[in-house]
Amino acid sequence: MTQRQHLLVHGGTFAAVGDGGDISGVRGGSSPDGLFVRDARHLSRWQLTVDGAVPESLTPVADGDTARCVLVPRGGRNEPPAYTLFREQAVGDGSFVESLRVTSNRPVPTTVRLALTADADFTDQFELRSDHRTYTKIGATRSREVLDDGVEFTYRRGEWRSCTTVKTEPAPDGVEETGTGARRLVWTLDLDPHGSAELLLRVMARPHGDRRALRVPRDPAALNRQLLALEGEFVEGVAFPTGWPELAAACARGLADLASLQVPATGPDGEELRVPAAGAPWFLTLLGRDALLTSLFALPYRPQLAAATLPALAATQAKSTDPDSVAQPGKIVHEVRHGELAHFDQVPYGRYYGSVDATPLFLVLLGAYVEQTRDITLARRLEPHARAAIAWMLDHGGLTSRGYLVYRADQGGLANQNWKDSPGAICSADGTRASGPVMAAGAQGYAYDALRRTAWIARTVWEDETYAALLEQAAADLRDRFQRDFWMRDRAFPALALDGEGSQVDALASDAGHLLWSGLLDKEYGELVGRRLLEPDFFSGWGVRTLASGQSAYHPLSYHRGSVWPHDNALITLGLARYGLHDEARTVAHALVDAATATGHRLPEVWAGYGRSTHGEPVPYPHACVREARSAAAPLALLTAVGGA
Repeated sequence: MTQRQHLLVHGGTFAAVGDGGDISGVRGGSSPDGLFVRDARHLSRWQLTVDGAVPESLTPVADGDTARCVLVPRGGRNEPPAYTLFREQAVGDGSFVESLRVTSNRPVPTTVRLALTADADFTDQFELRSDHRTYTKIGATRSREVLDDGVEFTYRRGEWRSCTTVKTEPAPDGVEETGTGARRLVWTLDLDPHGSAELLLRVMARPHGDRRALRVPRDPAALNRQLLALEGEFVEGVAFPTGWPELAAACARGLADLASLQVPATGPDGEELRVPAAGAPWFLTLLGRDALLTSLFALPYRPQLAAATLPALAATQAKSTDPDSVAQPGKIVHEVRHGELAHFDQVPYGRYYGSVDATPLFLVLLGAYVEQTRDITLARRLEPHARAAIAWMLDHGGLTSRGYLVYRADQGGLANQNWKDSPGAICSADGTRASGPVMAAGAQGYAYDALRRTAWIARTVWEDETYAALLEQAAADLRDRFQRDFWMRDRAFPALALDGEGSQVDALASDAGHLLWSGLLDKEYGELVGRRLLEPDFFSGWGVRTLASGQSAYHPLSYHRGSVWPHDNALITLGLARYGLHDEARTVAHALVDAATATGHRLPEVWAGYGRSTHGEPVPYPHACVREARSAAAPLALLTAVGGA
């Protein structure tokens, strides 16, 4: 029977454990297996045996901040278990803590031999993806050192050094070699009649370059109290709708997840920040687009996310041209990685700029944040960064030369550089992929909004009327061009993109809803688009599909060609409300809240596009991030769009 994986997430650390709390060292699949810190696996095996056998799960691990399970030795109806094991695990920043209590069920003294096999392979996350790539690691070495109270694993490759330390209370009676490089920690426990013994296991991960002083809580209960306090602080003070308890529950769950998804970052002056990571398991790091949209959704409720995200992205803004990382002066970063492969330039994602829309979204968030908070200090501090972002849009981005923001496929990175970034996502209705330089519709909406919001800041904060007027004119011109070039008259709908020849990429796609959010369309066109998105080929009953069904390109289990994304639908809902389509906005919002209610009030990254009329619950997408920041913040966007209706 295949075991489910359960994620424990806190900051830049996550653990994926099985139903019984074990880590088996799987290399590949839809989700990585192990303890991960800063893109590296710091525990690749963590397997418990009792009296030489793997116990069975009487109560498997349930989803939550702490993993708890109950285990017993395998037996039969006429052979009741001699003892029961109560296992509890939690993660903190750079740490993994477990308590293990063994309780005898016999009225006589009992001896139990307990063993824990541990290993750390320090594999980079990119090596664990099922993309059939391999990476050479010349000179890499691993070592294991037995300690008085545990074992330490170390990895070296040139100047790169990582370490994982396992300490136990009580100390193991012995540490054995397994023949595979792992180490088996062994205890012999003498239990009194109906007596108990407890072990405390503490794992400390030290990634390369991390010089922070780790404060590892003594046990999972202490760590869980810290996490619950952090989540409670993040949730406290938000006025949830009393008349719509399901939306209130989704908002509370989302805020709690956002609290656990904060990762460290650095501002322009070296200040330490905490910003929303994109999601676990694969993207527990800063992704520009994801952090910006998350901060925008949460802005009315948690403006501190924007206050951290903006300077963090300003600090990583490109200052020069680098084709390998798709960097150009003024461009906002798409992805930041801290792993070994990024360090040695074996993947381009150390700082990767393959996004056409992070730069305008940076300006949109800055404008929205200043408008809401009146924080003119940040607006002035980031003025050079904002002007550089505008310059990128006009120059390298293509607004001046092509009339639109443009991207080109990156051979070593992303083929598509808008939010639908999978290889075949930008396509015609028949599935033909767009060729040449691509002008994606949604990015033009972001650019329009960015120009207008930055013009407002220039006039009201920077006191530069000339610059403000220039940006306003650029926005008006973009709006006129877009409706001329993108609007498909025979379908009364905007094209998904223009290709390198300027021809319309004619798939009917949800990106049109982003144009409502940004206000790019005239009122008449906007109302047509908004109502069209609620037709049955688009609207599944669980949300708006990324691609309308009935087109040859549609596939309900495709990442971007027929699935349903909560953050996509949150933008659509905000856009519908902006154009006065309040009934349609409520319809989409209720669909998403119903989907969240069916999944424990937590919205995943994406689910399949199957219709609600034939599938009574949302069908999961097989490779979705279980915790995703944009999805966690999506209920807050729904609350903004429709209130408690």
